[in-house]
Amino acid sequence: SKDLKGAMEILIEQKRQKLSTVEKLDEHMDFASQLIFAQNRGDLTSENVNQCVLEMMIAAPDTLSVTLFFMLILLAEHPRVEEEMMREIETVMGKQDLQS
Repeated sequence: SKDLKGAMEILIEQKRQKLSTVEKLDEHMDFASQLIFAQNRGDLTSENVNQCVLEMMIAAPDTLSVTLFFMLILLAEHPRVEEEMMREIETVMGKQDLQS
């Protein structure tokens, strides 16, 4: 538990350092960034930020896998929606290869 907590603190500090050096914040605004800025404003404590990030790291794989599972089932049941999604992807991406 202490090792994981320490690792989270290191990751958050690395993120904080990165945010302090970027030119365009909007390209780096994710949930962790929002938490860090909330702490800077005094809305959250460092312990709050650490706990939120830790919970995201622990809970995210479970919730993500369940969400993706149901999304794939719904797409399989609604082929027109899948076709619309594919058209939108092709419109946005053009001939580029898709990457994760």
